[in-house]
Amino acid sequence: MIAVIDYGAGNLRSVMSALHHVGAPTYIAESAQDLSRARAVILPGVGAAADTMENLRSRGLADAITEWVVADRPFLGICMGLQVLFSLSEEGGGQECLGAIPGRVVRLHGELKVPHMGWNQVRQVRDCRLFAGIPDGSDFYFVHSYVVVPEDPSSIIAETEYGQLFCSAVGRGNLVATQFHPEKSGTLGLQIYRNFVSGYTA
Repeated sequence: MIAVIDYGAGNLRSVMSALHHVGAPTYIAESAQDLSRARAVILPGVGAAADTMENLRSRGLADAITEWVVADRPFLGICMGLQVLFSLSEEGGGQECLGAIPGRVVRLHGELKVPHMGWNQVRQVRDCRLFAGIPDGSDFYFVHSYVVVPEDPSSIIAETEYGQLFCSAVGRGNLVATQFHPEKSGTLGLQIYRNFVSGYTA
């Protein structure tokens, strides 16, 4: 079973719908105890880092997620679910995050409009099961104002250009996470979920 964490994020239902579409057995997890029967965990997310961390902590999920990731159990983070894995976000004057991946979350800079919203190319920088069967340079859907900067560049599995080159997906062991929204990205987005289910939870 795949646990999809519910901490009040707005894209929970669309993520659940995508998983059901690819035939994945799922359930909603609202507490650390709810993760006990999961084979894999998905952390979706939209919104602000401070609100996300407050909600995760209030439900006892922050430590549980960190322990899950440190144990190298299958995990997929999406958008804010990627960003809160890092040590610190600069959003809102600074927000301590989960610290499961060393690095920072910084605001997009440049002359292009922020937030970055819409379809953009994702360039795969190294092989990863998450992108199996997906052509390099495929378009996925983004909605974000901040980007992750891993301390270890080898954790980057994909990059995207929007006024600057930024990390659009990370992978390390059984952890993968994307800045883009697979559940809003049509057929290829469904393939991302299918790859996670088949490549990380089988």
